[in-house]
Amino acid sequence: MFKPLLSLTGGLLATAAIGIAQAKPLAQEDLSVAEVLRDRALASSNAYSIVESLTVEVGPRRAGTQGDQRAVAWAQEKMKSLGFDNVYTEQIEVPRWTRGHAHAQVISPYPQPLVVSSLGYSVATPEGGLTAEIVEFPDVETLLEASPKQVKGKIAFINKRMEKKRTGEGYGPVVQGRSKGMRAAAEKGAAALLLRSVGTDSDRFAHTGMMSLDNIENPIPALALSAPDANLLEAMLNRGKPVEAKLDMDNQRHSDGPSFNVVGEITGRENPEEVMIIGAHLDSWDEGTGALDDGAGVAIVMETARLIAELPVRPRRTLRVVLYGAEEIGLVGAKQYLDAHRQELDNIVAVSESDFGAGKIWRFDTRLPENKFDIADQMMQLLAPLGIERGNNQSYGGPDSSVFVAEGVPAFGLYQDGTDYFDYHHTPNDTLDKVKPENLRQNVAAWVVMSFLATEMEGNFGRVPVELEK
Repeated sequence: MFKPLLSLTGGLLATAAIGIAQAKPLAQEDLSVAEVLRDRALASSNAYSIVESLTVEVGPRRAGTQGDQRAVAWAQEKMKSLGFDNVYTEQIEVPRWTRGHAHAQVISPYPQPLVVSSLGYSVATPEGGLTAEIVEFPDVETLLEASPKQVKGKIAFINKRMEKKRTGEGYGPVVQGRSKGMRAAAEKGAAALLLRSVGTDSDRFAHTGMMSLDNIENPIPALALSAPDANLLEAMLNRGKPVEAKLDMDNQRHSDGPSFNVVGEITGRENPEEVMIIGAHLDSWDEGTGALDDGAGVAIVMETARLIAELPVRPRRTLRVVLYGAEEIGLVGAKQYLDAHRQELDNIVAVSESDFGAGKIWRFDTRLPENKFDIADQMMQLLAPLGIERGNNQSYGGPDSSVFVAEGVPAFGLYQDGTDYFDYHHTPNDTLDKVKPENLRQNVAAWVVMSFLATEMEGNFGRVPVELEK
């Protein structure tokens, strides 16, 4: 649950009372430039052109696949064409996996097909499939508490619904079933796992996604079930008769292989060693074309950098766009980026990431020392006309950015309306037609204000205590 930001006036008075120097206000000239950039973004359709290019020319790009390779090449060429000063890649190592067929059907007492999708990196069923009785659990916590006798040899069915929220906060409690469910079922001797899709739609397709695979000695097949089919299975079980199903899936895990983070920079004119990192993740799941997750984010941050690159002079410090690889399978690219750049952490002034689809931004969160709140206040002067309100000071900056926040790096969060995001998330329906050009324009307008002012301001934000109260 998000908490409201403490009163900025009270916070600043408290900061002054303990003798901490205030940040130097943003120059009016810089605010004027940011306003011009904001208005240019509102008049540009270039962000939509970028995500259209990615989804049409590359499409699905799951880490370690040929689509991933095409995406890395595409990103480098696109950054060069948009006027980035430096464009380069950094190799990462990623787990690789091939998705095969996935079929499920109720055998008795009411024979019917079920719509399913293999969860990411699931093992295959035995050749010819497996047939077993289904045992239902309302959530993963109940499965964890169940006795092995309840589960052994059966198909464990986690049937937890997700609530639709603008903030997306319904995701966290439900996604635990996907991340922990297979392990819990396997340790109790289950034959397989069926999971009600982690989504908020009522469409008859399943939502894929990654599971935790660390140190699982005997993994079992794991499938996501479409919401209507989860309802159907629930109704069958409520009739009080044993329900038996057959699962047949063919996946294959491979040895780790290379992928890449793609990096583009607008080099600072005075302090090029200092960087503001804005990011998105380049990989996607393979069921749709990754337009919302995270093609839109890729387009937003690339277009933000393009607009800043068109200014007559470069900003004071470097703006670095990082398109992280393999986010979908565990923030792999971000974690390896952090490990490779730990000696440079003190030069990262702040981080932020766009990875929540293409809805309009409605809230601006920060993670700054209190004596820097006035900088955020000045940014808000230009964000408020976009329909954005002030949020809290507990931003984690986005999934990939969170690895930097854990090290005390300041962060910004421009949070989109996610009411419908989990209708499409990780499904075949994550396609370009869900992206509205007018929403992308508003997103870029907000991002270019924040990014330009953070790269142009005098001084920096300092560090944020890692133990910042949540």
